[in-house]
Amino acid sequence: MRSKLLVAGLVLALTAALGGVAVADARPGGRPKLTDPHPCPGQPGFTCSTLTVPLDHTGRRPGTLTLPVATSDNVTAPKGVLLFLTGGPGQGGVHTITRIAKQRLPEVAKDYRIVMLDQRGTGAGALNCPGLQAQVGSSDIATPMPDAVTECARILGDTAPLYSTDQSVADFDQLRQALGVSKMVVDGVSYGSFTAARYAVAHPGNVSKVVLDSVLPHHAAASASLYLTGMTAEARVLRAACSAAPACGFDPADDLAWVVRHRGTADGVRIFDLIVSYEFADPTYRNPSAGDVIGALHAARTGSPTQLDELLEAYKPGGDDPASFSAGLHAATLCADQRFPWGASSSPIAVRQPLLSLTARALPTSATWPYTTEVATQQGFIQSCLPWPVERVGSNPASRLPNVPVLLLNGDRDLSTPLEWAREEAAQAPQGRLVIVPGESHSIQNRERGHAGRDAVISFLE
Repeated sequence: MRSKLLVAGLVLALTAALGGVAVADARPGGRPKLTDPHPCPGQPGFTCSTLTVPLDHTGRRPGTLTLPVATSDNVTAPKGVLLFLTGGPGQGGVHTITRIAKQRLPEVAKDYRIVMLDQRGTGAGALNCPGLQAQVGSSDIATPMPDAVTECARILGDTAPLYSTDQSVADFDQLRQALGVSKMVVDGVSYGSFTAARYAVAHPGNVSKVVLDSVLPHHAAASASLYLTGMTAEARVLRAACSAAPACGFDPADDLAWVVRHRGTADGVRIFDLIVSYEFADPTYRNPSAGDVIGALHAARTGSPTQLDELLEAYKPGGDDPASFSAGLHAATLCADQRFPWGASSSPIAVRQPLLSLTARALPTSATWPYTTEVATQQGFIQSCLPWPVERVGSNPASRLPNVPVLLLNGDRDLSTPLEWAREEAAQAPQGRLVIVPGESHSIQNRERGHAGRDAVISFLE
């Protein structure tokens, strides 16, 4: 048997060489490969296969995972491979390849071999935590009950840290090797922008270009877990929406602040979740057919809460199929990756609430307005990870993006990943170009009503 010191030395050497995660080949003695190729059911023009990866790329825990992969059939595409990464964390990718490649980005798909995968814990292999799934579903903001969080942690057990972004980034590089390419374009949407950027930082020599759509900065900060930027951005976005002709004639941010303070913290979190969820249906925030959230807030302030209550019920979170969005994977990844007022996932549970309370007392009103400090500390990012078990921490690279072309896209009405985050990340990209898409909200490549953002992608990838 090899000595423990020698094994530890090898792991450390590999970790340093590969940007923080030591890659252990799931197939000893050979390059990773895609197995069981077959036509993707219901998606003509695409081949589905399986990639086997180590359960733990650091080598601490044995075992493997099988990840579903979908590839377009133009194997000899003139411009190579484009890996398209979905968001969440919690969304699968394989079932959406037709929509992305044929319906949304057909111009790109003519020149690139589009590749998508179900990242670990998503899609066909989705983690299922019934309590979280029922209570929060695909919401970032909805507050779960502590017993739903601890139930999920029990279900995952000591595998929970293996769903960090570090592990997914190592999976992506195994996929690149299996595809037999030295470089690829990496294109990520929402949380996919976070994983795309992390991949580029960890493997700068393996990316030719990077697209970051609806941007989550790759260096995690405690302010992001409190969602401070998202909360304060609502004043800007709602005011811009209200100023569009015909102008509202009132200040929707003041209405929102008044309603939150008069309905209390629990409803404040629900309203925050409602407005962020509403953007997916109506980036104008005023369309009567979607419920007119600006009008509903104004009516509630002037004594008629019925419309707002109906919207809160209509957009109530929870109940999503884990295969379409895994709340368990969402919690496991965020708790491993993010930084909080108490530090990281390695911080003892006993110190977390006191440190959160200390941070909350120091926050000025301007840091959360039109919401309150109580809403910031009670929303789902914080409350999902406050009772999460102590575990080893995922990396949090502070390094800039590599010196490769980077396109950043963001709608100016986006509240899931507000424009302020895209500006922050653009400052970390030596060859970065930020394209702001007016009047659009989250996920430009997937949901933009016009074509300006997608035209920017097409031009960038020429």
